[in-house]
Amino acid sequence: MVLLVVGATGTLGRQVVRRALDEGYEVRCLVRSFQRASFLREWGAQLVRGDLCKPETLPPALEGATAVIDAATSRPAEAGGVYAVDWQGKVSLIQAAKKAGVERFVFFSILDAEKYPHVPLMDVKHCTEKFLAESGLDYTILRPCGFLQGLISQYAIPVLEKQAVWVMGDAAPVAYMNTQDIARFAVQALRQPKTANATYPLAGSRAWGAYEIVRLCERLSGQDAKVSQMPLGLLRGVRKLARFFQWGWDLSDRLAFSEVSASGEPLTAPMDEVYPAFGIDPKEITTLEAYLKEYFTRIMKKLKELDYERDKAKKKKVPF
Repeated sequence: MVLLVVGATGTLGRQVVRRALDEGYEVRCLVRSFQRASFLREWGAQLVRGDLCKPETLPPALEGATAVIDAATSRPAEAGGVYAVDWQGKVSLIQAAKKAGVERFVFFSILDAEKYPHVPLMDVKHCTEKFLAESGLDYTILRPCGFLQGLISQYAIPVLEKQAVWVMGDAAPVAYMNTQDIARFAVQALRQPKTANATYPLAGSRAWGAYEIVRLCERLSGQDAKVSQMPLGLLRGVRKLARFFQWGWDLSDRLAFSEVSASGEPLTAPMDEVYPAFGIDPKEITTLEAYLKEYFTRIMKKLKELDYERDKAKKKKVPF
């Protein structure tokens, strides 16, 4: 099976590539820069130059492809922003995949996307879900809540560096999941006929609030966190201001997405029927506690080693 992965250099996409290669798939990656994606070639993937915003580049990448896993999304500084990549680009990709005779299309959306039509990224994801479902392709839509990987820069590193940890007041708890586990669901979908033409939530073992994560980081690191609260009113004010300027439109769209977490409604979903459908044991899924514990254990060990080497170097100095 030839699998085309779109968004292969991203946090989630690279895990999809790694998982698919490990399971013996022939993996092809749609990339804009061979240099930036060189690590994927080193892993054993084939690189094909293409761009979602350039529809003419998609058919060559899809030639001979059996399946597509789409993990792409626009970046904050992306030219054209959310609509160019996450809507127009995805429509072009789905149409090209249909024309190329692709047998299965796996798309990553966001949990509860239909509940927030005022949030551009959520609205676009929901519209893409509907477009894919009506395309005639056999599809699987996966709707994660959030990535464990994002918690490192948001919580763990600031705690270790004694910097402020910014949280929004009354932020909604989120059932984060490891991108490695999310990638496993995506690749497994290709082997499970029962997952065709269906939509599934992907949620971690439970939803975690911001202050719960801060307390966990404090316990694992042995350090006190400096917590600073971002008022929701200030967030909305910045968003409205950004809408006045063309250069601020994408920033405004992303600030709107931040308001989802400030709504107070937990981002989580039951997984009782999801695990059996994909043939995955829930006990094998990484918990937030285990993920952060592993991170802090590695970092604290490294810091101790650096302190030891520093002390050793000082003792070697001979005063003159």
